Amino acid sequence: MRTIYLIRHGHPDFPLGAHVCLGVTDTPLGPLGRMQACLLGEELSGAGLTAVYTSPLVRCRETAAPLGLDPILMPSLAEQNMGPWDGLDFDTIQAEWPELYRRRGAEPLLVPPGAEALAEVQARVLPAVSSCLEQSRGDIAIVAHASVIQALLAAVYRLPLEESRPLRPSYCAYARLTWDGKLWVEEKAILSHIPLAPEVAEKLLTASGAGERVAAHCRVVAAEALRIARALPLPLDHELLYSAALLHDIARNEKDHARLGAAWLRDLGYEDAAALVEQHHDLESTDLDEAAILFLADKRVQGDHLVSLERRFADSGKKCTTEAARTAHAARLAQALEIQTQINRLCGHVVVP
Repeated sequence: MRTIYLIRHGHPDFPLGAHVCLGVTDTPLGPLGRMQACLLGEELSGAGLTAVYTSPLVRCRETAAPLGLDPILMPSLAEQNMGPWDGLDFDTIQAEWPELYRRRGAEPLLVPPGAEALAEVQARVLPAVSSCLEQSRGDIAIVAHASVIQALLAAVYRLPLEESRPLRPSYCAYARLTWDGKLWVEEKAILSHIPLAPEVAEKLLTASGAGERVAAHCRVVAAEALRIARALPLPLDHELLYSAALLHDIARNEKDHARLGAAWLRDLGYEDAAALVEQHHDLESTDLDEAAILFLADKRVQGDHLVSLERRFADSGKKCTTEAARTAHAARLAQALEIQTQINRLCGHVVVP
């Protein structure tokens, strides 16, 4: 009996929530996809894999990298070629091919002229998987694409391709199959979820690609947040706070980084950490909780150095060029000073100078 982990690649490098007909367009993983792949590697680290086979497209090769084995490229595992639609967003497709787009809603196997039919995908994928099994021993992983996995699972379930759309997995989800001379699906659509311990948060920080300057800032903020929390006589979740602080700027290089970073963490299944990250820039309440401490710690760190609130806000205030920005900046300073005062009063001595 052998186990096959049939894995869809992680989220590609396009905006969260975007709808793109990606096909064979060779797009790498984005930050969310890299973090998904990181968690996948953590989850399967003890699986005892003997081989990893992958589509040659870069998003699959990057997803396979954390599995710890040199991937073997299988051209027949590439995604369905969508011809003239390949790489376009669906709003563009609807605008340029309105009738074909409308028909595809009722005929899911319909493809534009020059594209590859799902039946053709199935015809090349089944021999490819057989070849992976013949070339290897023990348990293996196969990293491929939504249509490839859909076509393969349809064959395993003996389901008509017309009814197979629900078999398409989410990004970086996997199906666990067994082989005993015949393929059987044991579990499908499994999403990796590793508890957000500090060591996992550190790996996600690196995988996000935020860069070493951002990572250095996050580490100092996390240490300061933990120092403050330990000084307080309150029932705070120190591990959650530290991990969220490590990840608070994972989207620092993107627009609206606090909300986007929180959205990435929610997609990874870390709702509690996401709630803290979302508030690190604009705090909802100055009640002394994990969100307030992360907010204050972030305002105490300039680059990777601890500074006073006065200095940090004096420097950051120079970037405010509109009245609205100056008003928001002043409100954040007032919140930070209020939290600082509460902490020092509660502890009976100066914890935050």
